[in-house]
Amino acid sequence: MNERVKELAEQAGLDYGSYDRYGLFDEEKFAQLIVRECADICCRIDDEHGEDDSIAYWAAKDILEHFGLIDE
Repeated sequence: MNERVKELAEQAGLDYGSYDRYGLFDEEKFAQLIVRECADICCRIDDEHGEDDSIAYWAAKDILEHFGLIDE
């Protein structure tokens, strides 16, 4: 598994050291963290190219709206 995915899973409560590692795992939070990470990548692309109103910005906004993580 990718190291970043492992970090996000741990933020969502996955405990690799526990026998019952999924006991406190929050699937919804994990999914939200992944979606936000994808939107952040779009924003980073937007920032790197110095455009305030680029396709990357709108992609990030649409991704977050699609998954209900920001208001329309």
